[in-house]
Amino acid sequence: MSPERISACMIVQDEQQRIGAALLSVAFCDETIVVDGGSRDETVALAKAAGARVIENPWPGFAAQRNVALDAASGDWVIEIDADERVSPQLRASIQALLERPPAGAGMAVCALRHRFLGGLLGPSAKYPAYRARIFRRGAYRHDESRTVHEGVEPRERPIVLHGDFEHELADTLREAFADTWRYAHLESLHVCPPRTLRAGLIGIVLRPAAKLVYRTFVDGGWRDGWRGMLKIALDAGSDALVWVLSIARGGQGEAPAGAEGAPREGHFGRRPVGPAKVVALSGSGKAAEAAKEWLSGLQAQGLDVALVSSVRANGGDVPLRSVERLSPLHAIRALEIEMQLRTIDAVVSVGGRARLTRKLVPRTLRPEIEGLDVSLDPRAAAELVRAAIVRR
Repeated sequence: MSPERISACMIVQDEQQRIGAALLSVAFCDETIVVDGGSRDETVALAKAAGARVIENPWPGFAAQRNVALDAASGDWVIEIDADERVSPQLRASIQALLERPPAGAGMAVCALRHRFLGGLLGPSAKYPAYRARIFRRGAYRHDESRTVHEGVEPRERPIVLHGDFEHELADTLREAFADTWRYAHLESLHVCPPRTLRAGLIGIVLRPAAKLVYRTFVDGGWRDGWRGMLKIALDAGSDALVWVLSIARGGQGEAPAGAEGAPREGHFGRRPVGPAKVVALSGSGKAAEAAKEWLSGLQAQGLDVALVSSVRANGGDVPLRSVERLSPLHAIRALEIEMQLRTIDAVVSVGGRARLTRKLVPRTLRPEIEGLDVSLDPRAAAELVRAAIVRR
């Protein structure tokens, strides 16, 4: 059988300095669609010279523009790439292998995003590997046009994890880094309500950004990336604070795009899970791991998405395993962060005494719970409990 076809989809505006390398990295694709939002430089000419099909469309917003590119694609699969990104050789090989032998029913693949910031690669300070959903079957997904930021798609299934990186040229200069921070904070501030109380304002502007700075520096190990990593963390924390400052200054008068769902809204934009609920079990090895796998297998048979985070080295079954060196809070945190990137977790259940203690030391955002959900519960009843809890949220 011949390999399935893939279309590269790119949205651009005034990207003459970077578009050439991006287009070269996707030259293996069967076609390249470039949607230009009104460039005043040589972006369009460079794209056409590289063999891309160029569509000129006045800028309607990130999500709407990405959908224009998706609608123009004709491949079996699409890969979304920006002008400041590159497909690494290893990722290209992984994509080509996927096209040659796509697993039955597969509709989504993810890959790690690797940032280059001020001339150096970032690791833990940017949560590398940070998995992104950029490769999917054409027609299976669209972008939410009610969002001006964080418009990425949410997998409806457990995605295929590809080897290799999306290499992202984050910022070449300090001026560009600060400009990006301001731009994204401004866009998100259009969609949030200002805090209603002084306490809420202090939490949003001071406490949460400070906690983020400490967490990403020490828990994630961002300090290992040196001054670049610390600056990136500081800018991200500052952006969170700036969102609330701008929202207060605007008085909550957001400028949501047409079709937005009640914007402005409270809180930063989060993910909007779609597809089956996801349950993750946390366990050590031995009998606890076996009990967790058996229970998760039962939930899987009921149509739920499941995964096991455990210190066991091999699975030997259909339950996805994320093996950790040892069951400690730091190892569990990183494993749960990755699982949360692949698909939003709806509940984390601990199996065994060590797992229960470890779970208590994991941040609440990484260990959502559903009251009454436990491995002692029959899988059918557990699945019904999970579905009912998700509906109520």
